[in-house]
Amino acid sequence: MLSVFGKPNNHAGHASRREFLKVGALGLGGLSLPGLLKAEQGAGISRSHKAVIMVYMVGAPPHQDMYDLKMNAPAEIRGEFKPISSNVPGIQICEHLPKLASIMDKLIPLRSVYGSPSGDHDSFICYTGRTVQKQPPGGWPSIGSTISRVLGSSNRAVPPFFGLAPDAGHPPYGSPGHPGFLGVSQGAFRPSGPIRKNMTPNAINAVHLSDRTGLLKDFDLIRSDLETRGKLDGLDALRRQSLEILTSSRMVEALDLSKEPQAVRDRYGKGDPKNYGDGAPRNLEHFLMARRLVEAGARVVTLNFGRWDFHSSNFSECKNTHFPWFDHGMHALISDLHDRGMDKDVAVVAWGEFGRTPQINKDAGRDHWPQVGGGLMAGGGFRTGQVIGATDRTGAAIAKRPVHFGEVHATLYHHFGIDPHAVTLPDFTGRPHYLVDDWKPMAEII
Repeated sequence: MLSVFGKPNNHAGHASRREFLKVGALGLGGLSLPGLLKAEQGAGISRSHKAVIMVYMVGAPPHQDMYDLKMNAPAEIRGEFKPISSNVPGIQICEHLPKLASIMDKLIPLRSVYGSPSGDHDSFICYTGRTVQKQPPGGWPSIGSTISRVLGSSNRAVPPFFGLAPDAGHPPYGSPGHPGFLGVSQGAFRPSGPIRKNMTPNAINAVHLSDRTGLLKDFDLIRSDLETRGKLDGLDALRRQSLEILTSSRMVEALDLSKEPQAVRDRYGKGDPKNYGDGAPRNLEHFLMARRLVEAGARVVTLNFGRWDFHSSNFSECKNTHFPWFDHGMHALISDLHDRGMDKDVAVVAWGEFGRTPQINKDAGRDHWPQVGGGLMAGGGFRTGQVIGATDRTGAAIAKRPVHFGEVHATLYHHFGIDPHAVTLPDFTGRPHYLVDDWKPMAEII
């Protein structure tokens, strides 16, 4: 049997903190679990389990080819795609997003998102609502890390923040959202990222088991043995809760898609698990995994999808490689949340870091356009079936109701029951910071 603590090195027979953290490194790739769980202690959280699934559309999709088609613009601006009617009268989106059009009553297209000052590729603004310029010591934390710190875990056996973001050729494309000044203890658990290698026993940690099933069986035996001998009573609350994660099957079962009925797995489909260029996969199973993780207790799940930086062949890339799978995955996720009665508690956001140029370039592509972009929201108990914002005739400038990234983040914190201007978190120097800049939740949808 695998020994978690080995030979005790103190007279009380308890494991040292160093030994315990070695167990944490074995099970969760070196994350400091007590830090991850610290926010829960003594909080007495009684509100329902709210969650956010954020889909980062890696590299910035073309807003005017998805939710804001410009049929009255010149041909060199409007492009090849045509709009189709949705199930909400008056709202049209791209003809190559028919599944999303069929559930428009459950969606909120955003047509006037702004906030990226430079047009540089980075997931940072999507995950923080802030820019990389003028950061405090340690850097701004992502929403997942912030919620991890403020609310902690909703279930002792499941980390609050997951990132479905494999490594990418361009590192920001593989980021799940950084913890910034909150430190690594509030970082994302990444079952599809670099941490996967640390979840496999190897010679370095002196564990030789044939497969993960054997490891889980040993964890179950450890847990039973500890509880029988009462040793858990000697651990402080945080260490005990950390051990719950390491020895519980709840998280591993949530990651095991074979637990789902085949009909549900077919509903989501598979997509492509390989990274697209230097971007992320178009992995439809990640949409299902996100739903399962939220059901298991996760509060924030980030999901990186595709590689939308189409400086050339924009229309063929959208039509053939990205729109169909994005349309399918989002439709499956949002419909499934509604069918399970989770739509009030789980908010979904899908967006990229900026928009694309109105003018189609010589290579049939669209270039970077930080002036305005788009996005999609769903769930959260929001007032759906409406469009927020508008652009001018060419899609180049905001004509109505600007929506800043930070405003969406303020809305998501409100969804969690948090006033982002009443809660502060200290940076590395101890200076307190509010959760967002001077933005309020979107009154139209809450």
